[in-house]
Amino acid sequence: MDLGQQLRGVDVGPSALRYAGLARQLKELGYRVEDSGNIDVAIRDAHRGRDFHEPIRISCERIYAEVRKCVDEGHLPIVMGGDHSIAIGTIGGATHLRAVGVVWIDAHADFNTPATSPSGNVHGMPLAILCGHGPASLLHVGRAGAKITPDDVVLISLRAIDRSEGQQLRNQQFGVYTMREVDEQGIGAVTRAALDRLKHHDRLHVSLDMDSIDPMFAPGVGTPVPGGLNTREGHLLMELLSEDGRVSSIDIVEINPLLDERNRTAELAAQLLASLLGKTIL
Repeated sequence: MDLGQQLRGVDVGPSALRYAGLARQLKELGYRVEDSGNIDVAIRDAHRGRDFHEPIRISCERIYAEVRKCVDEGHLPIVMGGDHSIAIGTIGGATHLRAVGVVWIDAHADFNTPATSPSGNVHGMPLAILCGHGPASLLHVGRAGAKITPDDVVLISLRAIDRSEGQQLRNQQFGVYTMREVDEQGIGAVTRAALDRLKHHDRLHVSLDMDSIDPMFAPGVGTPVPGGLNTREGHLLMELLSEDGRVSSIDIVEINPLLDERNRTAELAAQLLASLLGKTIL
């Protein structure tokens, strides 16, 4: 889905991940992999007007239903984006029956609303929407109201936060670990602290935005911000989440092959997902 932002190309992120060999890598780890194909999404050029809230809602309803079904059947869904607005559906579906802890790995907080967003792009709003703040048309995807609370969420790798977002994050006491904490404490200590903050949950959803990685290593994203995680920090973060044993659903977003260099970002994304699902050095 490319409806939550303005740059073209992020809608073919899933194809790039497939081409990078994600399914093969997971099969080599012993998983049985079933590719359910793509969710039907409105074609951007065919949609009249600039308000994409309704086609985003429809697509997220479909994502919600697929993730809910997958979780209900005891499977582990990996939802491949597309822009980060897909998380409205993925986390909604993952939390349909019971609460889930959310590890939000991103350069941005994605906690804007139409009243605070400089751009109006929905991919900067999904965390706010999931917490019950934002466009009425998107607050009730799958079921009415908020799907998670600040106590359910930790944010890792933040380094580009709008002033209004920062105030809301402080007011609502989210678990926030910016790149300053990563630099001062190391990604290992930050990850362990984040997991400890979510110890009241027995299941975790990982929402991985590839702009959390420094653009030196992951250039194929629409909103690159220097100073992010390096490749080894990204893998250690994934490995520690895997060792924790609670990851039960995943989304990976914002891969834009049109901005990439020979599919580097998608290849790294596939490798990070393999680490998240158990691949180790030895």
